[in-house]
Amino acid sequence: MESHERIQAACDFLLQSPPGEINDVLNDVRNIISDDELLQEGIVPALKRYNLAQFITVDVPETNHQSIISEAARLSTGSEDEESQERWLDPRSKKSFVFDHIALEASDPQPFEPNEDFETFRVALEKASLNYLLAHFHDGVSSAFSNQTTPNQFILQVVANKYNPTNFWSGRWRSEYIVDLNDHTIKGTILVNVHYYEQGNVQLSTTHSISIALPPAIVTASPESAGTKILALIETEEGKYQNSLNDTYHEMSEKTFKSLRRALPMTRSKLDWEKVLGYKLGAELSSSKGAFTSGFS
Repeated sequence: MESHERIQAACDFLLQSPPGEINDVLNDVRNIISDDELLQEGIVPALKRYNLAQFITVDVPETNHQSIISEAARLSTGSEDEESQERWLDPRSKKSFVFDHIALEASDPQPFEPNEDFETFRVALEKASLNYLLAHFHDGVSSAFSNQTTPNQFILQVVANKYNPTNFWSGRWRSEYIVDLNDHTIKGTILVNVHYYEQGNVQLSTTHSISIALPPAIVTASPESAGTKILALIETEEGKYQNSLNDTYHEMSEKTFKSLRRALPMTRSKLDWEKVLGYKLGAELSSSKGAFTSGFS
């Protein structure tokens, strides 16, 4: 296989990495490529695509919180061909920074001046999202952006990760909402990825779209009130989706998977195949004992 074909194959593997396992995948493809210089040069674009799509989070310099790396956070200055010129926005601290897509580290923080015409509403949306995280997501991260090209349009992103390698599973919840005060709508997408790999390899990948009409009372309310009510609408929709996932997998466990596997015995207990000979010997001894007793009774 040609070098560029091997690099393309490695990039494809990286882009499909389960939550929290990209380093493991990277180490595996590194052994296959056996050329660190070629690998690093070829996979940086794929790592960048992965980080943006997966809402990778980063510790923001000079702050005590994390921010999301995404298309909404991208700020470009100078030549777009120069990676060093690309900067990323943390709207919560009003700072921009440089991000290393391999080391996953932020550096060179600089002040960022937001558009004050829309900052009051953006901050209200941000505060409401932080309260939402406290209520529903363990170690979740959210970012609220003003759309840089469309006035009165805001982008809210939420990501929550849970990695449990000891028990062979990992998961990531991502959601993104475009709050448009021009046409009074919220349009969003929820993405869920779960990987379970104990003695097997099972992955869940779902995408769910949401569209909500904003009542006029919310649009005309104060920013603080509007932000709280918008997050309440999002909370309702995400709760419905979570319940639908629970119902789906309960049904799969009871019906779909049951039809694919051998039914349990009447005891509803799994058979220990390592002791199966012992079970058989015990049955034979029991049978022999019964015959012996009946012959001399």
